[in-house]
Amino acid sequence: MACDSFRTQEPPPLLIVISGSSGAGKDAVIERMKELRLPFSFVVTTTTRARRCNEVDAVHYNFVTVEEFWAMVQRGEMLEWAKVYDNYYGVPLHGVRAALASGRDVVVKVDVQGASTIRRKVSGATLIFIRPPSMKELERRLRSRHSETPDALAVRLGKAADEYQELPLFDYVLTSYPHRIDEVVQQIQAIVTAEKCRVHPRRVEL
Repeated sequence: MACDSFRTQEPPPLLIVISGSSGAGKDAVIERMKELRLPFSFVVTTTTRARRCNEVDAVHYNFVTVEEFWAMVQRGEMLEWAKVYDNYYGVPLHGVRAALASGRDVVVKVDVQGASTIRRKVSGATLIFIRPPSMKELERRLRSRHSETPDALAVRLGKAADEYQELPLFDYVLTSYPHRIDEVVQQIQAIVTAEKCRVHPRRVEL
């Protein structure tokens, strides 16, 4: 995914942060990227949230107890972590470092709060915000999961509206339309190609 140039060395690997509100389509996009066997290293997020019936441990998330999560935090093993909707989420630092050291571009999925933390800690990260085409579509997606109470659904929709105000934090914003996931994947690939062609490439230091 690099352009032709007079560089004597390949551009350094990217840290690609996929973010957006709950229900925006982040998981679907990343799952499609994996299905297409794109040359990225996908770091699995660790969470204390209960596993949903369609989720596989160490594939969709690393599911741990609160005690296990806090032990990881205290050992400095998280690139970022936050409490979201009464559960803890974090990106394991060792996975990101190992992938970057191998020369592979790294993809991590975080909420907007996590993206903000990574922006502060890792200036060379590439932040991509994924959004649904409308709040009505977002509500439809959240309802279709059948995993939130009406009150919890209202909280998520309200939080999404607030998170859209954080767009200036990001480098790119992509819209995930229903049944058009491949378009988002192609746009991410185009972003990576463009980033690899920068005269002054981003450098990730952890």
